[in-house]
Amino acid sequence: MTTLDRILLTCALAASLAAFGAMGLDKLRAARGGRRVPERLLLGLTAAGGVAGTWLGRALFRHKTRKSSFQWKLWLASAANAAWLWLWWRLR
Repeated sequence: MTTLDRILLTCALAASLAAFGAMGLDKLRAARGGRRVPERLLLGLTAAGGVAGTWLGRALFRHKTRKSSFQWKLWLASAANAAWLWLWWRLR
């Protein structure tokens, strides 16, 4: 495993942890009527490598499961993440 591989994996792990935390924070704020985490941030973290954290947070917190506009954007961001992973794998 190269240094670049380690850096990319570390970034993906960090994005996943951040996405998981953001999903939990957004759920908490939604329940309390507070200021919400922007969907743009949630989806951006997903596309940046936080797919696992977003999907895990969505399932664990039962958050954003019925909002259809978010669902299709989440699938799109997940596909974008899969595309960059495929590209990284092919170019290494």
